[in-house]
Amino acid sequence: MKLSDNVKQSIGTTVANALAEDIGDGDLTAALIDADAVVGATIIAREALVLAGQPWVDEVFTQLDETIIVDWYVGDGQRAEGEDVICKLVGPARALLSGERTALNFLQTLSATATVTSAYVTAVEGTGARILDTRKTLPGLRQAQKYAVACGGGENHRIGLFDAILIKENHIKSAGSISAALRAAKELDSDVLIEVEVENQGELLEALDAGATRVLLDNFSPDELKQAVKTNRDYGYVAAELEASGNVTLESVREIAETGVSYVSTGAITKNVQAIDFSMLFRID
Repeated sequence: MKLSDNVKQSIGTTVANALAEDIGDGDLTAALIDADAVVGATIIAREALVLAGQPWVDEVFTQLDETIIVDWYVGDGQRAEGEDVICKLVGPARALLSGERTALNFLQTLSATATVTSAYVTAVEGTGARILDTRKTLPGLRQAQKYAVACGGGENHRIGLFDAILIKENHIKSAGSISAALRAAKELDSDVLIEVEVENQGELLEALDAGATRVLLDNFSPDELKQAVKTNRDYGYVAAELEASGNVTLESVREIAETGVSYVSTGAITKNVQAIDFSMLFRID
């Protein structure tokens, strides 16, 4: 899985912060082990998954000891079953012990994101709708989780507040109207994605009349989504791309996608994830 420049730049700092959080001034328990001891270790999946997190695991052990070798049997974006070997490691015992939990924390969280994303993507297959993430991510792990979403077959929405404009309810209230907010957005920066959130058919019409090219349909029912798609289609060549969001679950996502929207965004794939179970087993020859 290809890493974007933004993700590459974030990995070192994210890993350093995680290691500092866990090791602090030093790993007291690892100090019980002979400093010259070299061991092998295996990371094993304990359940079915879509893997994500390889670059973070590599960086954990690189920062602790560059002599550690990590040999991956499953790559990011690939599926594995319970009891599959994910990777094997060889290196100084102390460094492997010190990095074990941090490495597994990255792997369990990012693989969870990739795995649940894959389930959503599978659920909408054949509809033409694409699954998007949101900014509802774990603090400090946004770049990592957005990478994991891509590993699961999903697509990334804006990274943050700096790379796109999403006009929401409070922005509209502050600006005075949808039209005013859209006009200000276009004057501010017309080179980034400009999207406006609407809550009913009337607001959709206002957004379309104001020249919106991307509209987020917030908490629309399936019937309301179908009507919105029809309304939008009636605008012909000036129709906007439509994104459905709000209360999207794995059980409801297919029905939402079948309404004809282009995108379905959900925070569930990043904020509601349950960690994937991995084990790291040491081998002493």
